[in-house]
Amino acid sequence: MQPDTAIQYVKGIGPAKARLFGKLGVSTIEEACLFIPRRYEDRSRIISIHDARVGQTETIIGEVKLVQVITTRKRNGHIFEVVVDDQTGFISVKWFRYNYKYMKQTFRIGVRAALYGLIEYNQYSRFGKEMYHPEYEILGEEEEGDSTDGHVFEDDSPMGRVVPVYPATEGFPQRVVRELMRRILEQGIPIMPDILPVYIQKQHGLISLQQALQEIHFPETSADVTALNSGTSPAHRRLVFEELYLLELGLAERRRDNQQRHGTAMRTNATLERRLREMLPFQLTKAQEKVLSEIKTDLRVSRPMHRLLQGDVGSGKTIVALISMLVAVENGYQAAIMAPTEVLAEQHFSSIKPFLEKLDLQCLLLKGNLRPKVKAEALSQIASGGVSIVVGTHALIQKGVRFAKLGLAVIDEQHRFGVRQRMDLIFKGLKVRGPSNKVYHPHLLSMSATPIPRSLSLTVYGDLEMSVISELPPGRKPIETKLYYDQDLKKVYHFLEEQIQAGGQAFLVYPLVEESEKLELKAAVEMFEHLQTKVFSHLRLGLVHGRMNSREKDEVMIKFRQRQIQMLVATTVIEVGIDVPTASVMVIEHAERFGLAQLHQLRGRVGRGPILSYCILLAHPPLSKDARERLQVALTSQDGFAIAEADLRLRGPGEFLGTRQAGLPELKVANIIRDAHLLEKAREAAFNTIRKDPQLREPEHLAIKCALNRKWETARQ
Repeated sequence: MQPDTAIQYVKGIGPAKARLFGKLGVSTIEEACLFIPRRYEDRSRIISIHDARVGQTETIIGEVKLVQVITTRKRNGHIFEVVVDDQTGFISVKWFRYNYKYMKQTFRIGVRAALYGLIEYNQYSRFGKEMYHPEYEILGEEEEGDSTDGHVFEDDSPMGRVVPVYPATEGFPQRVVRELMRRILEQGIPIMPDILPVYIQKQHGLISLQQALQEIHFPETSADVTALNSGTSPAHRRLVFEELYLLELGLAERRRDNQQRHGTAMRTNATLERRLREMLPFQLTKAQEKVLSEIKTDLRVSRPMHRLLQGDVGSGKTIVALISMLVAVENGYQAAIMAPTEVLAEQHFSSIKPFLEKLDLQCLLLKGNLRPKVKAEALSQIASGGVSIVVGTHALIQKGVRFAKLGLAVIDEQHRFGVRQRMDLIFKGLKVRGPSNKVYHPHLLSMSATPIPRSLSLTVYGDLEMSVISELPPGRKPIETKLYYDQDLKKVYHFLEEQIQAGGQAFLVYPLVEESEKLELKAAVEMFEHLQTKVFSHLRLGLVHGRMNSREKDEVMIKFRQRQIQMLVATTVIEVGIDVPTASVMVIEHAERFGLAQLHQLRGRVGRGPILSYCILLAHPPLSKDARERLQVALTSQDGFAIAEADLRLRGPGEFLGTRQAGLPELKVANIIRDAHLLEKAREAAFNTIRKDPQLREPEHLAIKCALNRKWETARQ
């Protein structure tokens, strides 16, 4: 047996049970060892029926006094009831789904049973207290003088100890999962390699891997259940540290590799930049100037830049990217900017083209739906170097696109691209030069309008340098955010009418394209028809949603930008990148259904001009506690980073992180919020390891290297 041995070869498992485990993401012994219980139940404390509290989950032991099947009024309705007595009181135990023959043989009058479940109260019951579908163990016949006190349970009993509760799937009950996990782990835990060097374990006070796995899967009766359930036990701490250490070690290797690659040192004498600044109707903010200085410092070095530029909605990232691209052009190179949607690519192109034309520079837009003749001409210009700056979508990384001399690649909304797609654009610029056949990489600037809390940026982008535009351009007015409820709809419509009559434009965003009976949400398509015919028949409305093709969406958006449409009904396809300076109102229907980051992004579609703008959150009660908190944060804050922190706290790291998109290994044990302090320590330890042994060739690091390669290779697939 090896850690990567399939669990079907463990005695007592086999192919059928292995398939059930496969649904839970467990196929090897190693995966089973790291299949961490989602919570723990303390069944070590046995309580009397008299003292058992309604609403609490308790363990009781008593003698079976009555076994019967109750017929109910429902058609074919039968309940299997067992009455248990422990000399302090009686409790009724009921099953609504059961195998009669098995239950009749199991629960016989006179046997002792240990039961674990929620104590409930039934005013119509003879005994008051009841349990439904509890976990149980039959202990044997009650003998004279026998006592339940000090009962010794079997080693594999689900009673009398702290019991792990694993993630489960239909047809695979907890009792069976635990029994099979015990079989796998008894063989698996001893063969799991402890890869963390002894010096790291001692330095950070960590227990061994084998001890950690033993304590996580088979807690002692005396174990601290609170620490186990909060994921802060010594066993959890050991596994979390190792997982974060491997993650950060991979990022440290990435950064080392980036620093060892060959790039082109560029001059930043800024003739083109000076001419561009003279054309701009505004001055750059201090934050933009600081970021530009950081980018230029990178470009002057003979290794490729790998920098992430974060900036809130409307903070002016595009102009920073344009100036950076002009540096590349002035040094005789091409630059490219890749956007995730055609609408956003069109917007970038239309905003930078007038400036480039005045600078006598050629630029073009490359997208998927170009006519063959136009596309062929564009590809020819890119390959010949006849065009300085290329703006495009995923079409930039398709086969047939060849750059003459790509010096800088800019990726906008980079979290929308997978790691392979980002690397594909870089590969378009690889060049072999010189007698030593060195490979030269283009510089890379990634941009994101989604602020990332520091705890996450260390994790997801630990291999990148980080720049932040922390202020909005002068003259930008804060967006006034208001919360209304469904009964205020007429008031909201009246406000929209006033804003449009005053020369503004409005977005109305709905969460679904078609009506959902399950969620009962208003649909964009149906609401568009209702608004156009019944409410705003005298206004020009447009509709855009995700099921329209790119050309249809683009046509509507262009009409909206050109003010041919006064009100745009949309789904969240307009979340990112739409820039309409005259749009002054954003109405978000069913705002309680949206995440905080999404609400903030949608709000950022207005307030992009000099006029005062509004975001109306239209909620439909009843609201959950989380929904109320999300809406309150959106009402009181417009700071993207503060909102990102709150979003991370409310949603948890799993959904926010998107490790697959980032090309990172999946975190199975660690929680970035809970374990932020360990992340810092693991990062420091990982980067120290790479500094001490860059290739991980020392004997104490060989096991780490194998684990690292395996973990990161899986992430890259």
